[in-house]
Amino acid sequence: MTSDLDIYEKQGFAGNIGMGTKPALVIVDFLVGFTDPAHFGGGNILAAIAGTEKLLAFARAKTWPIAHTRVVYADDGSDCGGFTRKVPALRRLTETSPLTQIVPQLTPAPGELILRKRNASAFFGTELVGWLAARQVDTLVVAGCTTSGCVRATVIDSCSHNFRTIVALDCVGDRAQGPHEANLFDMKQKYADLMTNEEIETNS
Repeated sequence: MTSDLDIYEKQGFAGNIGMGTKPALVIVDFLVGFTDPAHFGGGNILAAIAGTEKLLAFARAKTWPIAHTRVVYADDGSDCGGFTRKVPALRRLTETSPLTQIVPQLTPAPGELILRKRNASAFFGTELVGWLAARQVDTLVVAGCTTSGCVRATVIDSCSHNFRTIVALDCVGDRAQGPHEANLFDMKQKYADLMTNEEIETNS
């Protein structure tokens, strides 16, 4: 019986990209509201935050460019759009809401970029691509949540902008395991390499 993986392998998917010489780290939406199942959290997101603490310390020691994202909408909803039409609860993520603050474990350091976004991708409607280009980045390591949502959208846009794209395997999480695993499988086949913290350190 032919497995799903057999089909992809036969068609030539899942090639290795590898790390380049100028990596950067983007940490997508590790917000207080995504740690609590009563709001937008659950699943393995807390474990992914713990993994990202280690990755962030490594990236800082290596002086990589580091960017963090927050989902932020205006208090009056004037900048809401398609994303909030589909998920109205996102309107609660305003600038001063406790839900949209970056978790304390990953508090940005001086010199790290904080991007406010209104859509899934860290690239869409933000200055991320120009900021990376100005620093001659060739590889983007992606951590964050959710794997099936904002991480995936960021990974696809990263690939579309021709960055070598690495998903930090133990630093991404989702509110449900099924979407997490399915999207990791698909990203590996088409858009990115999957590497653990240890593999990222070894290959950097």
